[in-house]
Amino acid sequence: MPIYSMPKNKKTNTTMLQIQLIRENPQFVIDRLKVKHFDAEQIIAEISQLDIDIRQNKKTLDDNLMEQKKLSADIGKLFKEGKAEEANGMKQHIAELKEVEKQLQAKVAEAADEIQNRLFLMPNLPHSSVPEGKTAEDNEIVYTEGDASNFTYDALPHWELVKKYDIIDFDLGCKITGAGFPVYKGKGARIQRALINFFLEEAINHGFTEIQPPYMVNEASAYGTGQLPDKEGQMYHCEVDDFYLIPTAEVPITNIYRDTILKESDFPIKNCGYSACFRREAGSYGKDVRGLNRLHQFDKVEIVVIEHPDRSYETLEKMKTYAMSLLTKLGLPFRVLRLCGGDISFTSALTFDLEVYSKAQQRWLEVSSVSNFESFQANRLKLRFKDEATGKMRLAHTLNGSALALPRVLAALLENNQTDKGIIVPEVLRKYTGFDMID
Repeated sequence: MPIYSMPKNKKTNTTMLQIQLIRENPQFVIDRLKVKHFDAEQIIAEISQLDIDIRQNKKTLDDNLMEQKKLSADIGKLFKEGKAEEANGMKQHIAELKEVEKQLQAKVAEAADEIQNRLFLMPNLPHSSVPEGKTAEDNEIVYTEGDASNFTYDALPHWELVKKYDIIDFDLGCKITGAGFPVYKGKGARIQRALINFFLEEAINHGFTEIQPPYMVNEASAYGTGQLPDKEGQMYHCEVDDFYLIPTAEVPITNIYRDTILKESDFPIKNCGYSACFRREAGSYGKDVRGLNRLHQFDKVEIVVIEHPDRSYETLEKMKTYAMSLLTKLGLPFRVLRLCGGDISFTSALTFDLEVYSKAQQRWLEVSSVSNFESFQANRLKLRFKDEATGKMRLAHTLNGSALALPRVLAALLENNQTDKGIIVPEVLRKYTGFDMID
């Protein structure tokens, strides 16, 4: 298994999965990661042995330092007694002990780095409610709303509708940049902006603070939220400056709190942000990439919550319900799925996906993932708070959700609302668009 090297500007005093859990119950970690189809036996064995080596070397180092302290005291006495020759002989022994001390410290630091680099490769432990399964077909449907029946007449898919009404130009985007970079025109650009404004204003009205984040992040930020090393091949990398184009606003917004100590009274911290998102989507092909179904650049409004560990699953439920409310207001049929172990992300402990039904394509399209990462990201970020009851430092929990990703929402709106006179704009968007029909 290849070992990932930590970012050069990251300190070595954090771990992805806390070493204490691996030390106390390695089999539990192995068994839980099997749900994600991750074989952790070898890497856990290596980490456990390195941890033993560290503790043994630290014990030897402590003994070494104690001996140095004792010898220093004895040398002082010998000099006072006028036994300089004997004292100088003991000073030589201290010099030898100091050299051994350096070697032991180097071994401890090297083993700690080896542990850290292996922990980079280990995904978050899945929540106990995550169903077993290997693919998206094994995800559990937990809720369905709206009419998901198909049209009774020949409806056009959105890639034909946008050409008919001249509102999105895929060929022009391909000319300017390449496939997966559409150009929005006229009413297409205005309804895109309307969706962004609607999603942002809804989030603000629900207590989220709007953030306008950078679209590029450094390596430490991508590491902190778990895009590295898991999604390295899916991100656009600006090699000269060593920056990454963000795959989601989650990355910069969550990294606001990297290396931060919070108070309990700070919870919950609720932020939202619009951004363009950039994903290479390597290996994508077939019907999934037609039109707006899968893009290299797309718009999304993200919600991010930093929460007390005791309340994070209650907050996850609230975030899921909030994302559902947006689809209800847009009048789109949708369903909610609990992701199985084979489909859940590297960083997530529990994820719910929201999918809208496209009546023209006759298929479900994912428009949101709402996830609880528990302390996994916080551990990487060194995002902590002081527990008022114990006075000890604890890791916060981080959560995020799409609220919502625009391309497939727009695809479903265009397809589901088409009529022989044009495409009806949902009522909640009309104050932003200034028109109620695309014709």
